[in-house]
Amino acid sequence: MKSIKIKSLVMIGALFVAQGCTEDFEKINTPPTTLSTIDPGLILSKAQKDAAFSEGYEYPNNQFGSWIQHWAGGVLISSSRYIQQTDDNLWNDHYALIRNISQIRTQLLKGRENDPKARTKLAIARIVEISIWQRLTDLFGDVPFSETALGVDAVNNQPKFDTQDAIYKKLIQDLDAALSQITPTDDSYGAADYYFKGNLTQWKKYGNSLKLRLGMRIRYADAALAQKTVTEAMGQPLLESNTDNAAVPTFNDATNANVHPVLNHWLAGSPDLKYLAAPLVAQLVNSKDPRLARLVQPTVNSVKAGTPAYKGIGVALTDELLKTIIKDDYSTASQTTFFNKAYSPAIACLAMSYSDVCFYKAEAALENWGATPDQAEKFYQDGVRAALAQNPYNITTVPADFQKELSFTGLSKDEKLEKIGTQKWIQLFGRSYEAFIEWRRMGYPALKAGPNLGSTNGQIPRRAIYSSRETLLNKTNYDEAVKRLANGNSYTSKVWWDKK
Repeated sequence: MKSIKIKSLVMIGALFVAQGCTEDFEKINTPPTTLSTIDPGLILSKAQKDAAFSEGYEYPNNQFGSWIQHWAGGVLISSSRYIQQTDDNLWNDHYALIRNISQIRTQLLKGRENDPKARTKLAIARIVEISIWQRLTDLFGDVPFSETALGVDAVNNQPKFDTQDAIYKKLIQDLDAALSQITPTDDSYGAADYYFKGNLTQWKKYGNSLKLRLGMRIRYADAALAQKTVTEAMGQPLLESNTDNAAVPTFNDATNANVHPVLNHWLAGSPDLKYLAAPLVAQLVNSKDPRLARLVQPTVNSVKAGTPAYKGIGVALTDELLKTIIKDDYSTASQTTFFNKAYSPAIACLAMSYSDVCFYKAEAALENWGATPDQAEKFYQDGVRAALAQNPYNITTVPADFQKELSFTGLSKDEKLEKIGTQKWIQLFGRSYEAFIEWRRMGYPALKAGPNLGSTNGQIPRRAIYSSRETLLNKTNYDEAVKRLANGNSYTSKVWWDKK
């Protein structure tokens, strides 16, 4: 009996000790310097910055910028010579961006769609996420979409590849829903919002402008949906000046992580990465474009001879041609703007510009979608002027000998589209993803492939190829997606909307 009493006292004492421990268990086991919650603003800032900066980097090294003949590339850059290479980083980086920004709707602010402290924040995060999804599918075509980014409780390691047309329809639907949720009296992200510092009027403009881009992108694949989407967007406020540009600030006097990505491209790597392509230089020279000296450096030998001249290098050159190249006979990028670390003020990294919107409006007007054809020239002129005025060019007066580039007089519809496409191609220098995407969609300017046949039989690539990891980790769905591509998982297959 005595033994039982002792055991009971021990058990009771242990119970009290256990209760005493568990009362402060969470406090005791939480490191004092560990974050238990994440500010959604930090997630938004990182997504905006990483998404914008990645446009100026080249994967691997100098790929898309060479394909659309802004940069020349060289012997060290295999993919710039149309030699197919799997670029897992491009795929992985975009899905990392999507995973990060989607945390705001799947975790941090989940279920708070009617809360004024969260509703508009959710809408803004969704708009940014939609812009990343659009770029991902524009680069690859069909991608895992509906079965991804669903939250930690619904992770799917083998998601299906949705068709691009289905993805576009859902993105347009989701964008409409997000725009309807932006409420002027709600809390916003404030200074954590790199694009607009929490200005909800500008977010409405940006969202409508993104809708315009979504609609215009599919104009040759689904004309009915394109017309509906574009017309609706044209009836709403859009970006209306360079002060509305969606951009991330850079700090050219800080670490390489904060400098403009085009400058980073210049500072790092091989000298091959610093030469500009012949078509870009020739276009600037032949049209007497005032941006020429701000983008292109005269050749070393022409300066020595006392007759400064500009000349770009051909793209995708054969080994035999590369052996004959004397680098001092060709132009590098100018060291007065993008490519000068001491340049001040720092050049913001653009995600979408007013100039982008003007060119879309001009194209829409030619189709009588939300504007009339007689308005197209004015929209086009606004786009060119805005592009010239962007930092680092800062050209606010159009020179007399460049005025002819602003005129549509006597041109056919196709010739007007060519002018729009060509000026957009120049304006998108430094935004290689968007330049590659828009060049494929519009077909302007009419670029010729370089002489090296590579893996494409001498064709300019039309898409990025899927990550090699999908063949190992998601093979069944990967194989199904590849079957839908005309030439398989190759540079020469076209995405759904690429009809020109």
